Amino acid sequence: MAIPSLPEQTRTPPSPTALESFNTAPTEEVRHTLLTCLHSPRWADRLASHRPYPDVDSLLAASDEAAYDLAPGDLAQALAGETLPVLPEGVYGAAHTAMSAANAAYEAKFGHAFVICLDGLAPNEALDQVLAGIRSRLANDPEEERVVAAEELRRLAKGRLVSALRGAGNGATSHNGTAPGKQQGTPPH
Repeated sequence: MAIPSLPEQTRTPPSPTALESFNTAPTEEVRHTLLTCLHSPRWADRLASHRPYPDVDSLLAASDEAAYDLAPGDLAQALAGETLPVLPEGVYGAAHTAMSAANAAYEAKFGHAFVICLDGLAPNEALDQVLAGIRSRLANDPEEERVVAAEELRRLAKGRLVSALRGAGNGATSHNGTAPGKQQGTPPH
């Protein structure tokens, strides 16, 4: 049984300047940025090759469509680039142990890290949501879980893309290969 979807987080839309930058940047730069959003070369190449986008909504719709169209091998590649969500600061050690144990069971069954989009969730609710999600999704068969994981990746990619565009509009850039909002060496949210 899959966990219900969380409501989408209300976001400040990226500026038109950010979209212009995305549309006119060199393909390799755009591809690099896209790969920080979702570790799928096919997804990144598709979005980069369909530029220019008339508006952010069109780009996000193209992101969703490209994510829905990922073949099983592309999905496996994207999942291989993911790690567990970061727990909020101040979470006690037993929580880390519980999450590590639950993730180990998940990885043993499905062969990849557990992915979940926590956008719009209060930081103090993240641990409970992750643990409940892992426990719930361990009951899925591999095909059911592939569908759920693909949906979570799509949501993660969309949120990361919005963050990347917002950063571009502020003149901020990240060329260290980490997902927007992610410190190098720490897992994505």
